[in-house]
Amino acid sequence: MDDKNLMQNLLLLEKGCCDLYMHGSVESANPDVLNAFSSAYDDSLSMQGEIFSKMTAKGWYNIAQVEQQKVDQLRQQYSAAQS
Repeated sequence: MDDKNLMQNLLLLEKGCCDLYMHGSVESANPDVLNAFSSAYDDSLSMQGEIFSKMTAKGWYNIAQVEQQKVDQLRQQYSAAQS
């Protein structure tokens, strides 16, 4: 396994952790449990951001540029759906 695959796996795992901590926060009925999940969620988001930044810097996570017209179309579509 090379460094790129290792980082991709770490990013995937960290995204999964973020998902679990977020659901734990939403579902917790006890303030102490909520604080524990919220803190873990914040830490996990931070780690996910660091992994993403390192992958982007190495060119391992490319972000496609989208035309502004397509962004505007989607914004209109979803704002109309919510009205």
